[in-house]
Amino acid sequence: MKKLTRADLWSLEEYAEKRPAYRAEVIAHKMNRQVALGDNARLYFEDDVTVRYQIQEMLRIEKTFVGAGIQEELDAYNPLIGDGQNWKATFMIEFDDPIERAARLAEMIGVEDQIWVQVDDCDKVYAIADEDMDRENEVKTSAVHFVRFEFSAAMVQALKDGCSFQIGIDHPNYLIEGFSPANNIKDSLLADLDVA
Repeated sequence: MKKLTRADLWSLEEYAEKRPAYRAEVIAHKMNRQVALGDNARLYFEDDVTVRYQIQEMLRIEKTFVGAGIQEELDAYNPLIGDGQNWKATFMIEFDDPIERAARLAEMIGVEDQIWVQVDDCDKVYAIADEDMDRENEVKTSAVHFVRFEFSAAMVQALKDGCSFQIGIDHPNYLIEGFSPANNIKDSLLADLDVA
């Protein structure tokens, strides 16, 4: 997948006009790119569409129209776009009650490193988490992590050839048995991969 440049973005004025329709398109797109992991965690798989939307929203909120500021947002968010050999996602731990959330985050230290994808009968591919910064400490993990699943060329080829895959979590305090996502999600994720 190509990284975004300034040419891919609308000006603040253009975005203000296009935002309602564009936002509806992106929300529909995102529905095919999220995987519930039990009742309290979710993977939101990123691509050029989701990242472009995030950049446009940040520029709008911050009223950024100067070249250096636009480039700063591109530099911050482009790393979330996969390169054809991996999937990148935002992993969110979701507990509504703040007291329960604090208790569960303390129990789930390291969960972000225990999320996996398994292609057919290959070894599990565990998430590489938070490459930009540490998001946990000795008392709790964060509710938001950025993860990458890096596949071998043989795995990418197997996936493109229609091989099945499962997603799960091996953390003892948040164990999710492997399962296959719905077909609409599979199709969306497979479009992110390129045979080298």
